[in-house]
Amino acid sequence: MLSRLIFSGIQPTGIPHLGNYLGALANWVKLQNTAPPNDHLLFSIVGWHALTLPQNPKELSASRRDMLATLLAVGIDPNRSILFHQDHVPAHTELAWILSCFTPISKLRRMTTWKSRLATARNANNEVEVDESLLNTGLFTYPVLQAADILAYRATHVPVGEDQRQHLELCRDLAEAFNRATKPGKPIFPLPIHVDTPFRKILSLKDPSSKMSKSSPDVQSRILLTDSASQIRAKIRGAVTDSISGITYDPVARPGTSNLLTILAACSEEDAENVAIQYRTKGHGQLKADVADAVEELIKRPRAELEKLKGSIGYLDQIAQSGAEKAKQRAEATLKEVRSRLGLV
Repeated sequence: MLSRLIFSGIQPTGIPHLGNYLGALANWVKLQNTAPPNDHLLFSIVGWHALTLPQNPKELSASRRDMLATLLAVGIDPNRSILFHQDHVPAHTELAWILSCFTPISKLRRMTTWKSRLATARNANNEVEVDESLLNTGLFTYPVLQAADILAYRATHVPVGEDQRQHLELCRDLAEAFNRATKPGKPIFPLPIHVDTPFRKILSLKDPSSKMSKSSPDVQSRILLTDSASQIRAKIRGAVTDSISGITYDPVARPGTSNLLTILAACSEEDAENVAIQYRTKGHGQLKADVADAVEELIKRPRAELEKLKGSIGYLDQIAQSGAEKAKQRAEATLKEVRSRLGLV
């Protein structure tokens, strides 16, 4: 069987919330632990992407280290996977510039995620009607940098959420455009494939019409991986549900109740509709109590590990440096061939 090179990245948003964990990080760990020995896995903390929105330098520095500690705490093994900071590998930005010279502006205008990010930054629900005067060039072109993140390692498989599928298609288009323009018979870049992973969309505990988010001004709307058992119970107890008797899974008519069922099902790797059957004669009080217990059981080990790691700055810096060295070797080999094909030897 041919080996795969799997790449994915996450922004340094500090301590992830439950939605980040169930939506991406748990899947990364599962991919790592089930991948055949000849597969290669790279997981990156994408600091350059964070700059597309205003950042406090001290907070960003702390968030980068916290995210590294979190990835280790949830189970990413630096002896099995290459774990590194994107901004420690210059090849990302160099390749992004090269790829931008192959990217039609019309393709970038069709990207929807930058609109979503602007709306999120303004705590707005409308993802389409966004004032473009607030749009900086980095936010507009960051799908090209995302493509460079993937192609710098000639990744063959990329686990991303549904909201990033459009970006992966752009990445494939750019890989194909570069291959076609430079030695068509000898493509340098594979066309990366989307990795299907179980994706659980976890909604805000206070506004189940939107995703759980760190940008929400209401801290009770999200559960962080550092929350204590009492904080988890309080947040779940205050979660928005409805006054309908019995428990059923109906994301449209009962989004709050369905969100709790989704969380409970995700904690035990079950189907939310099947879980709902077990609660059809029970009330919201029982459901909330069980959700709180399940979430506490899920995060208590990574929470304890994270507390240990956050104080181990020397160890975290060592892991980051080692990962960057391994990533640089791969990315520089790619860039050497890219430069040669472009006449930049």
